[in-house]
Amino acid sequence: MKTVRVSPDLAADGEFDYRVPEHLAGTLAVGSQVRVPFGRTHRRAFVTAFPDAPACPPEKLRDIEAVLPAPPLFDGDILSLARWMARYYLCSLPAAFRAVLPAAVRREGADFLRRLRVRATEKALALPEADLAALAKRSPRQAEALVFLRAAGAEGGELADLCRRARVDRPVWDALEKKGLAEKTMGVRARSPAAPADGVVATAPPRLTEEQEAALGAIREEMASEHPRVVLLHGVTGSGKTEVYLQAIATALAKGQGAIALVPEISLTPQTQERFLSRFGGQVAVLHSRLGDGERYDEWQRIARGEARVVVGARSALFAPVRPLGLILVDEEHESAYKQEEAPRYNARDVAVQRAALCGAAVVLGSATPSLESYANALRGRYRLAEMPHRVRERAMPEVHLVDMRHERSGEGAMRLFSTPLVEAVRARLAAGEQTILFLNRRGYATALACEACGEILGCPDCSVRFTYHRARGRLVCHTCGAERAVPETCPHCGAPYRKTGVGTERIEETAQKLFPNAHIARMDSDTTARKGSHDRILGAFRRGETDILIGTQMIAKGLDFPRVTLVGVMNADAGLQMPDFRSGERTFQLLTQVAGRAGRGEVPGEVFFQTFQPDNPTLQAAAKEDYKAFWESESAMRQVFRYPPFSRLARLVFSGPSEDATQAAAKAAGARLKDIAPAGTKVLGPAAAPLAKAKGAWRFQLLVRSESADGKTSLPSLLRTFLRACPPPSGVTVTPTIDPVSFL
Repeated sequence: MKTVRVSPDLAADGEFDYRVPEHLAGTLAVGSQVRVPFGRTHRRAFVTAFPDAPACPPEKLRDIEAVLPAPPLFDGDILSLARWMARYYLCSLPAAFRAVLPAAVRREGADFLRRLRVRATEKALALPEADLAALAKRSPRQAEALVFLRAAGAEGGELADLCRRARVDRPVWDALEKKGLAEKTMGVRARSPAAPADGVVATAPPRLTEEQEAALGAIREEMASEHPRVVLLHGVTGSGKTEVYLQAIATALAKGQGAIALVPEISLTPQTQERFLSRFGGQVAVLHSRLGDGERYDEWQRIARGEARVVVGARSALFAPVRPLGLILVDEEHESAYKQEEAPRYNARDVAVQRAALCGAAVVLGSATPSLESYANALRGRYRLAEMPHRVRERAMPEVHLVDMRHERSGEGAMRLFSTPLVEAVRARLAAGEQTILFLNRRGYATALACEACGEILGCPDCSVRFTYHRARGRLVCHTCGAERAVPETCPHCGAPYRKTGVGTERIEETAQKLFPNAHIARMDSDTTARKGSHDRILGAFRRGETDILIGTQMIAKGLDFPRVTLVGVMNADAGLQMPDFRSGERTFQLLTQVAGRAGRGEVPGEVFFQTFQPDNPTLQAAAKEDYKAFWESESAMRQVFRYPPFSRLARLVFSGPSEDATQAAAKAAGARLKDIAPAGTKVLGPAAAPLAKAKGAWRFQLLVRSESADGKTSLPSLLRTFLRACPPPSGVTVTPTIDPVSFL
């Protein structure tokens, strides 16, 4: 008797054994879709294993009913990866599957877009002219449609498209079909292609610099190794990391393997996509969250069939069904965007390393500002370090100026948004026909509304955050829960008017329009890019030189390569340093270094202005010099003293509930229990109110669990898994575990 183990719809939190009827033996594989009786219903299920012995008595097993006519959605490596994610990130196997397999593919009934097609029959193609003339006298519209159809060739076209182009209705084609002159078939149509190769000019690999050659050589050595090490590619901005990626992928393709290239932001995908298309053409597929379900399904199937062997995309592209997989690239590996904030709370960078280990692929982590964890792994010898400390073509790094904003005031004593040096620099670049990027990581017009008399600041009643004023909408918006409300004219407590405080990208755009009235200015943030295709539109106009000044948040701070950008202005360089997070210095250094690196990537040297109230801050000083090693030395010394990663490992438990007292009590009880069972070398910190103490109506308290060893990779998940099973939270309180958290709000 053969037994198969299945997961019903990849949704039930468990796997179940069934008997395989004799006539279905040999037709099943891991990932196959089957129909099974489940309770009193009949469910679709996915094969996950072929156990040697069933988990229940054989007489209790039920038969699978049918094997569905669909190819397997995953293989053994992807299944193993999902199981690892479920164990390590403390989630259910179905939750892991939901991350690994997109809903557009996983959903029952998902299929290609099918459209009715019409083509001319052999009889129609051989129809004598006399017969055609006779048809024209009897049915002129049918004759016109037939002439159009014969001109369309043997393939014909889609019915809807032919009706529009030939200006006839469907009954005309029905009549031609009855006469044997037309034939209708059901055809498969690709949705709007996510990676159109048309119009992209093919490029040949350029000659590499010595540094690029050395880095590529290191990657190729690991690709040829039986047990490849992770390569950390540490290259300054503009050093040509993307070209190294492209030539490494070409090596994988030459070996008959495929590759996956991850980028952290959707906004980077169009430009990265174009670079990859120019080199690899139709072999490129694109996967990211802005695709429609149909587009995602088509791209996924192209990859599964082997038609697309190079996958480019954001976090979820990591799970693309590339077989055999030879190389995974993680660009800007330090980015927090790689960490998913809902279950499974995985980091794509770390899961990339795990997937590569399962299938014997090589991994390249690339960054100008590596995460301290990755750099520590390189220094310890776990990763192979490849460095590119110079820009290509001997281009100079941009000159960075630290502008002390304490001295920048207008005649009325008000603080300036634009310093005098930055205004003069922008005007000089406009006069020279060059482009400018202005960066502020705050959207909206004003970050708060405060009463001029009593000082009350309007905050969201469901979240412990201030409302942000959005001038374009004329509304106050909570950036945590999305709630909106009208802007009050006066304070309800004292009747005094409100004043707008703090600055967002909307206000920077308004001020820039006044300062530079003849400039073409665009803004790129999550408000202006909400619609599909908006990223491409904004960046396309900037690339073509139709925009002089691009204002934006962190989505314009990294990965973009525009040779005409010679000036970058950072409006508030020290804003990130105020965050209640031990990584605030690291994030600020990374962000400033990345945005500064957008300047001077062409022939004209670049210039950068950091507007700051802390010009002597060591983090800002290191970012101004793009001196990663100096930053590493100062930051790692602090981390080692306080035993923060990379010198330890962290987990975070967030307790949330509608009652502040009940939630705090649950966190205290959990903390006490955890401290009792924590092994030596593991420390439990808290509980304490989370920095974001209330979100979406729920009060939040947190516990931090720290393994004093950086090697505690498996101990934390094991400890917390045992704890969560033995000590579930009380009714009304939920607990959210996060392994290796990157945010502590």
